Amino acid sequence: MKARSRKDFKRKRHARIRKKVKGTAERPRMAIMVSNRNMYVQFIDDSRGVTLAAATTAKGDTKCTVDVAKDLGRRAAESAMSKGITNMVVDRGGFKFHGRVKAIVDGALEAGLSTEGNGGVRVAEPADAASDESENGKEEK
Repeated sequence: MKARSRKDFKRKRHARIRKKVKGTAERPRMAIMVSNRNMYVQFIDDSRGVTLAAATTAKGDTKCTVDVAKDLGRRAAESAMSKGITNMVVDRGGFKFHGRVKAIVDGALEAGLSTEGNGGVRVAEPADAASDESENGKEEK
């Protein structure tokens, strides 16, 4: 049996996400890449295979913190809005949706982009999930 690495698991998660998330000219895919040194954001039209707007931290000498990620999300959103993009679909690139990835998306949402429609980001779960368990016959101890 072949030993699997963290990279293999990440690639598999990203492939699962990419099956569901497609970018169009009206709603481009916001592709996020986070490494130990830099963070990258691209707005991609998958129907034409073209990058419409992009932002990165590669030229600065800053550390990749959550605050820098939020600022990157704002800069990426401003770049996208200057090209006429107002709506997006988020592709987290196989990363977990927390920390820097979440900060990038939050920064973009605060700057004015939206994720309305199918395939958008679900930030919170419904509040009545706990009541569903008690209705199904599961009693709390």
